[in-house]
Amino acid sequence: MKEILWHGRGGQGAFTAARLLGAAGAFPEGRYSLAFPSFGPERRGAPMRAFTKVDTRPVGDRSAVAKADYVVYLDDTLVGEDWASELKPGGKVLVNSFHGFDDARIISIDADGISREILGRPIPNTVFVAAILALDPLFAHDDVVRSVHEYMPAKLHAKNLAIIEAVLAEFKQFQETGASAHIIGA
Repeated sequence: MKEILWHGRGGQGAFTAARLLGAAGAFPEGRYSLAFPSFGPERRGAPMRAFTKVDTRPVGDRSAVAKADYVVYLDDTLVGEDWASELKPGGKVLVNSFHGFDDARIISIDADGISREILGRPIPNTVFVAAILALDPLFAHDDVVRSVHEYMPAKLHAKNLAIIEAVLAEFKQFQETGASAHIIGA
């Protein structure tokens, strides 16, 4: 089972990202997904978590993800000292930050900058959907595009698809240059 743990704040779109990625993961026949949030106080800016699970069998386990293949921080202030305890061996941490981290498992992405440039405001969720698409062959480009069309309002399609293409281009350049800083879009 592929598991993604999303850390965000209310209003950043963590649950939307979890749903988009879950839908993209389940579109191919023979795959199933589950995406769900976990809220504390439901208010804009409050810390929250969301989860995505994708498998080749129906996903019956509705418990929170304890160890994930990808741990995503839509806000770098949520990265605690125990971040590695949530990561499966071989997993990656994706952080919305333009600062690098001294660990090869962490990739910094200036998601606020990318989304601000395209959307006009810092909503980092789609940036991280695209980042996981770039990193993980389980997810297909056409399935992510389809999930945007099916699970976002039509007025948001063009700009969110532009974000996906911009992030994929950044990752391609990052992978081709073998950059060691692990900072995308900064």
